[in-house]
Amino acid sequence: MKIFLDIDGVMVIAKPWVSPQILEDGFPMFESQAVNALNLLLSQSNGSIILTTSHKHRFDLNAWKNIFLKRGVEVKSIERLPENINNLTRKEELFNWLSSNSELSNFLIIDDDKSLNGLPEHYKSNLLLISPMIGLTMADAEKVLETIS
Repeated sequence: MKIFLDIDGVMVIAKPWVSPQILEDGFPMFESQAVNALNLLLSQSNGSIILTTSHKHRFDLNAWKNIFLKRGVEVKSIERLPENINNLTRKEELFNWLSSNSELSNFLIIDDDKSLNGLPEHYKSNLLLISPMIGLTMADAEKVLETIS
C-alpha cells in the first residue's frame, strides 16, 4: 500500500505554545505515538511512503529515509509528490497525482488538511484525516487496518 504522508500535524503535533524539538539533522522529532502507529501501518500493509508534506523537497530522498530511520520509522521505500512550483493546494496536488496514476488502487492518505474532504469520493474514501493537536495514533492505525483486512 502507498501511504501519502503529511508530517506537520500528523507526525509532529501542532502545539503553537511549544516549539518542537529539532534534532541535529534540522528536522523536528516525531511523536512516539505517531511513530508506533506508522510502523504498524507500514508493517501490516507492506506499505511505502509518498511524502505530501510542504517540506517534501527540503531534503533529498536519501536524507528523508535517514530522517525517518533516526526517528524510529522502519521505512523501506520513500517517494514524494513533485515539487509544488505552481503553489497548488494539497487537495490539488493529490488529485493531480492520483489522476495521472489511476492504476494505483491500494493507497491511504494521512493528513490533517481539512480541504481534502473535497476530494472525489473514490479518493476521499482512502483519507485518514488527523487532528493536528493529537497527531497519528494507534487507534487510527488499527481502524485503517480493520477496514483493509
